[in-house]
Amino acid sequence: MFLGTHHPRLDDKGRLFLPAKYREELAEGLVITKGQERCLYVFPVEEFRRITEALRTAPVTAKAVRDYSRVFFASASDEVADKQGRVTIPPALREYASLRRDCVVIGANTRLEIWDAQAWDTYLADQEQAFSDLSEEVLPGIL
Repeated sequence: MFLGTHHPRLDDKGRLFLPAKYREELAEGLVITKGQERCLYVFPVEEFRRITEALRTAPVTAKAVRDYSRVFFASASDEVADKQGRVTIPPALREYASLRRDCVVIGANTRLEIWDAQAWDTYLADQEQAFSDLSEEVLPGIL
């Protein structure tokens, strides 16, 4: 499970330090792909396999499934962190998420998300009040 908010910087070679607390879980490799709201999703390989299997069972006759799968898999990049815990983010993914130097890595349960720091601040400012104001259960019986 991935939790918390971290503030690494992207270096000139497009590498990002993974938060130390997650390096062991991601040591076998990871997959970076496009996420919603112009962030990047980072999955441990096993979690990416689980998602692949779930999408494999989705009906290919559904246009939304085809569209999502095409973008999700076409933009995916399998990576392995170097000995210092850095991972290279491919240029096309850096461009998609508008990553420059200051980044935010958030834990999002089964994945990490990588955001441009300014984009994250804007997103969070928009969402925190809505989160605070929720008056109904998001997951009935759980929250």
